[in-house]
Amino acid sequence: MTHDSGMRAAHDIDGEGPLAVVAAAIVQEGRLLVVSKQAAPDVFYLPGGKPDEGEAQLETLVRELDEELGVEPLEPQFLAYVEAMAALERTPMKLSVFEARISQAPEPAAELAALRWISGHERDVQLAPAVRNHVLPLLRQRGAMAS
Repeated sequence: MTHDSGMRAAHDIDGEGPLAVVAAAIVQEGRLLVVSKQAAPDVFYLPGGKPDEGEAQLETLVRELDEELGVEPLEPQFLAYVEAMAALERTPMKLSVFEARISQAPEPAAELAALRWISGHERDVQLAPAVRNHVLPLLRQRGAMAS
């Protein structure tokens, strides 16, 4: 796969291959925005979701951030592909992560239970493995968040 941020998502419509997810790493004042879902309110993830059939990754990002948080991603830039186990579905996942700013203050909606801005050092926040083990270290390495 290329790193073309507008590419069509290779996802598992037919049930084969890893679960495809597109998510946003939104950092403001050194804190990362994470959300939890009503189905698992104690586990926090990056905002985003699964692409609809034929939907490009950036289209998914725009749709999901609008549905979940009522915001628009500004200047999204591809950050990384992360392969990990999906915390809720407990299935292999290929996460396409985009760094972005947002258009306004987010408000949880749709299936979301809560949102938090984290430094990544909180002891009372259970992060999904992909966020804890891959995204946070990458953001720290890039200087977007303090070590």
